[in-house]
Amino acid sequence: MGKIGVGLAGGIVVALFLAGAAASDPYKWCAQYSNGDDGGHSNCGFVTLEQCRATISGIGGFCVPNQFYTGPPGKPAKRHRG
Repeated sequence: MGKIGVGLAGGIVVALFLAGAAASDPYKWCAQYSNGDDGGHSNCGFVTLEQCRATISGIGGFCVPNQFYTGPPGKPAKRHRG
């Protein structure tokens, strides 16, 4: 295999690793920071919307759902007693 083949194979391995890591993201919320002309940065390390909002409070930004979230889709169903 030439240099191009080895580089391509390495790139594929890295891409598959990153795709697998993103597919197992347990955090439901991301903070999108308002940070000047470069468009800001993001942090997808929040389990609750309240955690995200507390983090951006006073520094600017907004919270958005994490597009890679893999946890439960919603609130658990309520059980009926009886």
